[in-house]
Amino acid sequence: MCGICGCDEAVLTEPAAPVHGQHHHHTDGGAVAAGGTRTIELQQKVLAKNDSIAAANRRWLRAHDVAAVNLMSSPGAGKTTLLERTARDLAGQLAISVIEGDQETTLDADRITSAGSAVIQINTGAGCHLDAGMVARGLDALAPPAGSMVMIENVGNLVCPALFDLGEDARVVLGAVTEGADKPRKYPHMFRQADVVMLNKIDLLPYVSFDLDRYLADLRQVAPGARVLRLSATSGDGLDGWYDWLCGHLPAPPE
Repeated sequence: MCGICGCDEAVLTEPAAPVHGQHHHHTDGGAVAAGGTRTIELQQKVLAKNDSIAAANRRWLRAHDVAAVNLMSSPGAGKTTLLERTARDLAGQLAISVIEGDQETTLDADRITSAGSAVIQINTGAGCHLDAGMVARGLDALAPPAGSMVMIENVGNLVCPALFDLGEDARVVLGAVTEGADKPRKYPHMFRQADVVMLNKIDLLPYVSFDLDRYLADLRQVAPGARVLRLSATSGDGLDGWYDWLCGHLPAPPE
């Protein structure tokens, strides 16, 4: 977990005793700088607690016949625009509610509300990701109906969100041609966790320097099992594939 962005607020540890004559020493959890903190053990505990809550979220979702998708990307890739378009295009066909994660403001939640979806805003402050406890509170407040879909728009970040199971049914990573083609190589853990990788803003390909072949080759190497979709949330190109996948992940109707 990150030690500078707020994740470590829940990872307060005892100071490590300095080792005379050495800059570093080792514990069972790894190297520790003299005068620093031992964080590995508590990080494991924090993640274990999160996983326990995530498992409870998953049981809740299944018991209520609700599906959940964790949508992750870097800032500006187009998550909110995609959700707005999806809510409007599938109105009357798919009930969508949204857990909106941002560090500050309700700007994105306001956009989702205008698109017709129920939304709960979660502001993380210094934190750079949602965790399972936040999602549990969001589900309780939303009370999504049976047969519906909850979209979890995670905080824009290609690092920390990959570490935290939220109880979701599927993980979707959204990239954009405006970001550059090197993201799967630079952030492999995020892409490796994905069930679907969507490449957004393909309508801008003629106007940006983006090596599509290299991007797809890197994806095949990093995330060979992920489904890859190319689309534009603005122009609508390729959205049918996204909608087909999304509707295919709805919970089965009760017998």
